[in-house]
Amino acid sequence: MTQFPKDFLWGAASASYQIEGGVREGGRGESIWDVFSHTPGKIKHGDTGDVAADSYHRWREDIALLKEIGLGAYRFSVAWPRAAPNGDTNWNQAGLDYYSELVDALLEAGVEPWVTLYH
Repeated sequence: MTQFPKDFLWGAASASYQIEGGVREGGRGESIWDVFSHTPGKIKHGDTGDVAADSYHRWREDIALLKEIGLGAYRFSVAWPRAAPNGDTNWNQAGLDYYSELVDALLEAGVEPWVTLYH
């Protein structure tokens, strides 16, 4: 039986559009995925990421689950329309605060945040 090294880091990963939801909240702008998924005929059944897994509202519960199952890392991606709604350097403080609170809560739970800048 193969065993993992004692210092092996178990974690989980997500992609912002597939998990966050809250696409019209907190000053978030429109993404390429918003446009694509809202284009008739592009996605089966017309599904979108508008709500997704609703992690935008349920991230505290998500972190509790990561901690409960003993994961040591969480790789998530930044939704740039949340951080920079116009695609420029006019930063959205509400979006930056969302990710800052997420990172702080992960660290508090003993879960190492791994941030993907573009996914």
